[in-house]
Amino acid sequence: QVQLVESGGGSVQSGGSLRLSCTSSHVTVCMAWFRRGLGKEREEVAGIDLHYGGPTYSDSVKGRFTISQDDSKTTVYLEMNSLKPEDSATYYCAAGSQYSMYGCRAEYWGQGTQVTVSS
Repeated sequence: QVQLVESGGGSVQSGGSLRLSCTSSHVTVCMAWFRRGLGKEREEVAGIDLHYGGPTYSDSVKGRFTISQDDSKTTVYLEMNSLKPEDSATYYCAAGSQYSMYGCRAEYWGQGTQVTVSS
């Protein structure tokens, strides 16, 4: 069973930055960051193929968020810049065994970390 542990959430003012981290207990094909804001549907904001790279981003975060990984292929980061109040959400790390141009097919989930952006 793959276990994911996230860290790095918190509160920041609009325009600020935060960095999320997620460490997996096993190497998988891909990892991704999803979020669910209050009253909103879950959205995959960024994903990455751990073996070949090629990150994907949702239109809502493209140019502001960057997903990266470390050499162990078990830790991914989400660098979030120019944060907006609408970025406020619970952010979930996910891992899976299938990756496509649409992102990572999530099979395992972290517990979530809260990001709050105030105006």
